[in-house]
Amino acid sequence: MTNLIYNPEIIRKQFPILKSRVNDRPLIYLDNAATTQKPQCVIDQIVTYYTEVNANVHRGNHYLSSLATEMLENSRSYIKTYLNAAHSHEIIFTRGTTESINLISNVFGEARLQPGDSVLITEMEHHSNLVPWQMKSTVHGARLKVAPINEEGELMMDELAGMLTDDVKILAITHVSNTLGTINPVKEIVSLAHEKGIPVLIDGAQAIPHMKVDVQDLDCDFYCFSGHKVYGPTGIGILYAKEKWLEELPPYQGGGEMIESVSFEKTTFNVAPFKFEAGTPNIEGGIVLAEALKFIDAAGISLVGLHEKALTDYATTKLLQTKGMRIIGRAKEKTGVISFLVDGYHPGDIGILLDKMGVAVRVGNHCTEPLMRKFNIPGTVRASFACYNTFSDVDIFIEALNKTLQMLR
Repeated sequence: MTNLIYNPEIIRKQFPILKSRVNDRPLIYLDNAATTQKPQCVIDQIVTYYTEVNANVHRGNHYLSSLATEMLENSRSYIKTYLNAAHSHEIIFTRGTTESINLISNVFGEARLQPGDSVLITEMEHHSNLVPWQMKSTVHGARLKVAPINEEGELMMDELAGMLTDDVKILAITHVSNTLGTINPVKEIVSLAHEKGIPVLIDGAQAIPHMKVDVQDLDCDFYCFSGHKVYGPTGIGILYAKEKWLEELPPYQGGGEMIESVSFEKTTFNVAPFKFEAGTPNIEGGIVLAEALKFIDAAGISLVGLHEKALTDYATTKLLQTKGMRIIGRAKEKTGVISFLVDGYHPGDIGILLDKMGVAVRVGNHCTEPLMRKFNIPGTVRASFACYNTFSDVDIFIEALNKTLQMLR
């Protein structure tokens, strides 16, 4: 995939599943914010691992164990470079964004949260960046503060800045909303928080597939993302954490690998990253995640982002020609996500009939139930784009939507 010239039609050929038919129609896959499809190079790497390498890591001195360890640590090193982290040990392998956030909420809560403290989040957060902080705040007598958004789905920056008060011990914020598509000005937000001495965790699950992320440029304290959102396997994710936090915070789980020495009287802990990687990791996932990032890097992440924006603009224009159409999330800066409702039609009915015509979209609250309440809606239909989607996909989607609405009338 080295020096691959970005062309969505060429890219599509790398994804075997896109040749599938659903209900005897070509698959039009527009559920990429939930999970992306996998290119052949990723599938091949999974097969190679299990047929030629499979062994446990870090603990064996035989050939396969050494090879698996080398491949996993090379992957960690590549991901460090991809994110422009300062050190490889700042890259922690987790099961995904959800576990990464739970890890930090637990260890940060134990170390830093006390009665009277606050955790600041926003109205657009995914449940994964809301519920863990809510749980730890309750346990430690702290409270959850929520920064508001406007009707366009954009953060109200003045209000957020005003909420960065002395009681706030951490700000946890999404880089890109999975429901609205809003791109938050996270670099500016990190700067505002750091002026008050407040660390920042960024949920990057929806950002990594669409844009280049430089954690040193953002200066964030923590950054999380999931492999399956960026053409990699499920069950693998990344937590980036600045070195100082990895040294200061306690372990998340106990078990093998996270220890230095164990006795019945006392256990001393390993250094980062192993301090936070108890037990056998998802070795295959960790190795293959680097392959997925190499794929998107070769395709050209900036070109992918521009293509997805063009698809979003094109689809938005087409959708707004539909009577009763309401798009939730009209931020000036947004990625390839369109959440919408059509007056008089239930989102679930629309999703079912679109599926009958081979079009895969997502319906529901998208794990942002409080956001749905803010807009006083039951949920939305969500179409989300990836590097392999085309303008033809959009045309087929719009045609299927129009037929769906005719049938439901």
